[in-house]
Amino acid sequence: MAPFSTLSDIDLEKQVTALSRELAALRKAVSRRGGAYYEDSRDAALDTYSDLAGRLRDAMPAIRRQGRVIERSARDHPAAAAAVGLVVLGLVASLLFSRR
Repeated sequence: MAPFSTLSDIDLEKQVTALSRELAALRKAVSRRGGAYYEDSRDAALDTYSDLAGRLRDAMPAIRRQGRVIERSARDHPAAAAAVGLVVLGLVASLLFSRR
């Protein structure tokens, strides 16, 4: 490494100017790439959302039918429905407490 006494102020200024220009160019490149990545991920999220919405729209009649069947079954057998509810609640509680 050269001692500081041999480096002139003009050389240092030129190097700082060149590095500043290079840094500005890198910042522009990063911002362009970042914007492109953001747009790509936004488009992918919108595509996924529209696909999911379409699938849910198609499945809603079957989900409603199953909901009505479960509701009728719960009305016809309230003790069994309560027992199933307690079992599910116990499973959820045990999962939550086992993670701690």
